[in-house]
Amino acid sequence: MADGHSHANPEQGHSHEHSRKGSGGHDHGSGANKKALAVVLSFTLTYMVVEIIGGFITGSLALLADAAHMASDNVALGLALFAFWLSSKPPTPNKSFGYKRTEILAALFNGVTIVAISLWIFYEAYNRFQDPPEILGGWMMVVAVIGLLVNLAGTLILTRSAGENLNMQGALRHVLADLFGSIGVIVAAVVIILTGWNYADPLISAFIGVLVLFSSWKLLRDSVGILMEGSPPGIDAREIGGQMAGAEGVEEVHDLHVWTVTSGFTALAAHVLVGADEDCHAVRRELEAQLEDEYGIEHTTLQVDHAGDHEASGGNLTFQPDNGPDERG
Repeated sequence: MADGHSHANPEQGHSHEHSRKGSGGHDHGSGANKKALAVVLSFTLTYMVVEIIGGFITGSLALLADAAHMASDNVALGLALFAFWLSSKPPTPNKSFGYKRTEILAALFNGVTIVAISLWIFYEAYNRFQDPPEILGGWMMVVAVIGLLVNLAGTLILTRSAGENLNMQGALRHVLADLFGSIGVIVAAVVIILTGWNYADPLISAFIGVLVLFSSWKLLRDSVGILMEGSPPGIDAREIGGQMAGAEGVEEVHDLHVWTVTSGFTALAAHVLVGADEDCHAVRRELEAQLEDEYGIEHTTLQVDHAGDHEASGGNLTFQPDNGPDERG
């Protein structure tokens, strides 16, 4: 944790800026995460080859659709590994947060590829409904059962490691979608073996496409929210501003910003005005402790001034004791 102060020109008042940096819970055992990703990647790469061969031999679109999603799994897992490596690089003067947001870019890419894969599945399923080919149901079943076992193993490994890490959650969603996809392929194979109804193959393929598309929503929403620097889920900036304004000695809080740098790393910056006789340092320390204890925010940058020495700049929510936020700008 590093502390730093800067004092404004005395003629302009007694201004204090303080930056307090902590891990913010960001260390989720990156070494264990990388090992888990590497193991699952070896599983999915091997099975993808088996599934592609099986899809062509059996004529099953469901297997090929699942193989296409498995290919996106491999890209996702490989990109996630790369993101962990890149995000571990130290910060530089021009990149003060280092490369930590790389994992959010990886998560966004994963979400977009999921959508693209699902659209391809829908297109191919539509063509198969027009003219369903003959399917080798028995071999289709064998390949699907192997896929079920592979995806079960991958799901268990990633579930233990995912936690709040958005990058790991993205990889887990890929594997979970494949797990349900394998179950769907098994169902289709059983129907084809017992009844010879080949429409089960494109029908299950469309079902897989829906699962794949559904799995992308939260990933896209969360990654875009972070890149847009919105408040993290479960944290209300208005509530935080009200709490800060209610602290003893605080007369106004404005230019409040709460955002997520990367998974589990929340940051806050604000301009705080205190009474003319208040100790700026003491108020700042109290606010920092409050933010860490009540909201788990360890990385804060607070500029504290005496009221009258520095006026509100406008353009953002302003909070005052016993009053709701005032919309300015």
